[in-house]
Amino acid sequence: MIYWLYGQMLMRQLHDLPGHVCFMISGKDLADAPEKLYIITRWCTEISLVVAKQNPSVLSGLKGITFHIATDSPALLEPFLDEIRKISTIARLSLHIGEREEVLGSGMDVVVAIGKSGREEITECIRRMAEDNVPAENVDEKLLESYLTFKYTPDVVIKSGGDHLTDFLIWQSVYSELFFSDVNWKFFRKVDFLRILRDYQSRIRRFGR
Repeated sequence: MIYWLYGQMLMRQLHDLPGHVCFMISGKDLADAPEKLYIITRWCTEISLVVAKQNPSVLSGLKGITFHIATDSPALLEPFLDEIRKISTIARLSLHIGEREEVLGSGMDVVVAIGKSGREEITECIRRMAEDNVPAENVDEKLLESYLTFKYTPDVVIKSGGDHLTDFLIWQSVYSELFFSDVNWKFFRKVDFLRILRDYQSRIRRFGR
């Protein structure tokens, strides 16, 4: 009851949501609580609706979520794919594992990337530009970004369990707001997420300026 009331209070304080949120978890986190991806997707949908109702004049809101699962052995996480695919019943799911990509459902964009590396993504961009015979003088930030697999820039990156970040989205997240939660993924609650969203509002974003 106390957490419900606290959650309601936090919800009333929200007025400026990030457009895209990225959660970084480990393969062990996924194995411990694979259902959490669906639950958090549902939270995001509910929060967006409530905040839009509270602030009809505010146009910004949660439009996308990414879950990055850090692992050196993506194949070991295959047993959890059916649980992940449940996200497609309430959102548009893009599932990346190894060289495979599946797109399912409709609604809010949700990306699940298993075992992907930011350094590998940048290397692949350079390789493809070379294969396309792109002249060196034509290479700039805008061109490189057009070759990225993941073309969005998260406003918020969340790492639960207090561990260090991975190199995923190393290019895209350079101006993201970083939040480290001491709460392990399995026990990450809606109030923990709401607190992060509330704290995001108070940060002055400079985007490198």
